[in-house]
Amino acid sequence: MEYFIGVILSLSVAGLDYLAGFDRERVFYPTLLIVIASYYVLFAVMGASRHTLGIEIVVASAFLLIAILGFKRSSWFVVAALLGHGIFDFVHHLLIDNLGGFLALRLLTRAARLSVRAL
Repeated sequence: MEYFIGVILSLSVAGLDYLAGFDRERVFYPTLLIVIASYYVLFAVMGASRHTLGIEIVVASAFLLIAILGFKRSSWFVVAALLGHGIFDFVHHLLIDNLGGFLALRLLTRAARLSVRAL
């Protein structure tokens, strides 16, 4: 249900932006990308661990840098980042929420490999 709501909201915002003429300025979409990325940090501040907050800051910083690059060089970077944002929303819970589990699995498999080499 949350994906459906996200699609409806994004289409509504895009439609309103088009009708109002906001999207005529080159800076509009890079700024929108920065605002979207800041929400990840905001949600982490509101209800996540410090570790998750750090990860979200790194991810948001990457989107910020791409937005600047897109504004300075080519808007195609912003297109790619906005598409990437949509994909990121689908896998976000797998990457961020389960990052501790992923790290634990990596450490366990690394420890197993090291013990096999020691034999």
